[in-house]
Amino acid sequence: MSHSPLEQRILIRLSGEVSTKAKPTRRQFVGRLVRNAKDALARGGVEARIERHYERLIVTTHQGDAAVEVLRRVFGIQSLALTEPGSAESLEAVATQGYEHFHDRVAGKHFAVRARRVGNKRPGDFGMRDLERELGARLLPDSAGVDLSNPETTVHVEIFEDHAHFFSDNVTCEAGLPLGTGDTAVALVSGGFDSAVAAWQLHRRGVELDYVFCNLGGRTHQLETITIARRIAERWQCGSRPRFVAVDFDLVSREIQAKVETRYWQVVLKRLMLRAAEAVASSSKASAIVTGDAIGQVSSQTLQNVAVISDGATLPILRPLVGSNKDEIIAESRHVGTHDLSEKVGEYCAIVPSRPATQAKLDVVLAEEAKLDPSVLETAIAERSEFLLFDLDLDAWAETDLAVSKVEKADVVIDLRSRSAYDAWHYPEALFLEFAEALRAYASFGKDQRYILYCEFGLKSAHLADLMRRAGLEAQHISGGLREAKRLADSASES
Repeated sequence: MSHSPLEQRILIRLSGEVSTKAKPTRRQFVGRLVRNAKDALARGGVEARIERHYERLIVTTHQGDAAVEVLRRVFGIQSLALTEPGSAESLEAVATQGYEHFHDRVAGKHFAVRARRVGNKRPGDFGMRDLERELGARLLPDSAGVDLSNPETTVHVEIFEDHAHFFSDNVTCEAGLPLGTGDTAVALVSGGFDSAVAAWQLHRRGVELDYVFCNLGGRTHQLETITIARRIAERWQCGSRPRFVAVDFDLVSREIQAKVETRYWQVVLKRLMLRAAEAVASSSKASAIVTGDAIGQVSSQTLQNVAVISDGATLPILRPLVGSNKDEIIAESRHVGTHDLSEKVGEYCAIVPSRPATQAKLDVVLAEEAKLDPSVLETAIAERSEFLLFDLDLDAWAETDLAVSKVEKADVVIDLRSRSAYDAWHYPEALFLEFAEALRAYASFGKDQRYILYCEFGLKSAHLADLMRRAGLEAQHISGGLREAKRLADSASES
């Protein structure tokens, strides 16, 4: 079908979960849906007008394709279609217009006609079965025949009082509930696949989210994670004003390593992260914490450990991915739009014990946690950074000179990986210093050297280089991790 730029209409069907609500609730939900849709269109640069007709919304615009692309990501919409408007004054008039719109579409194909009246039937209104038969009969000579079970193309007609809408391409949308109708929560995010998908699933249930990031990887890790949160916000959170809250967990992790038995590091760390998220939730009156946990995916996600970790917070903890397989989560991240960004974020944690507890007991963990100075976490929470995601200029976050492109002979190169990894291969003349030890030792480094750091993926090295610079040292890192370190070593040997 051709569409006049001045007459493009988009027919929006509401999610079944919206349509079945009681009338006052439905009115509230549809009002929020319209607000979200208007915000999405405005952010997408699409000029449009939205009107409500019975259980449908009609969008009028001269940018139909762009509007469809934006609206398909607004929660609460079951499906939508670009339509051709027409008159519904009689069955004859609708059938004639339908033939004009669809005869090219059905040419040489098996087809079906689907007609529907929206709203109450009035005395004298023609029946939809009669319309399907009449329009089908007119289209039949141009087609390969009627096939109601498996048609190659389906033509649709919807009637609202005296108006008809003709369309054939029906776009399935996300359904769910309009964002903002399901209260508010905070999502603990790490930059990986899981937390982003978990956040998206709560958005689909109408829950507005702020993001809490407990930063163990420094500037680079924070930039990667905030970029992912911004991607979710831009694609799925129109109609809201989400925040990104970063809590520096560097000193918190050091406190844990110094005072807690090694096998309980991860359990205690996650309890403190929940406590940080709860503090952020309290400031915004959020009702729950969302995490990307999936049972058995890592050692801290056994049922026993999950129970012990959950005890660290008083708010409900929502785990929408609890029964998901990793490949399912990764596949869904492609749909959400975060896959390629999360794929670049290396698995990072500064405190990974070699033999973590998988069946931690609450009384033991509480005793370990009691060894910590509570002011360390309290200070980290108090000094947190908060950003409105839609207001951020991410380009300003890029640290252009933190990464090194060439290693000079006078540079001090430091390998932050494990001893076994260092023994297997290291940059020529590089010093070995495990990351945890380097965090404690860098304050004593001389200031007359340039230090070049590298690790497995480039996150720990970026974090340490950033800290060293703040301490007045000249430091850079190899941003591509081990692979880039090997390439630079090969280049140096050839020159």
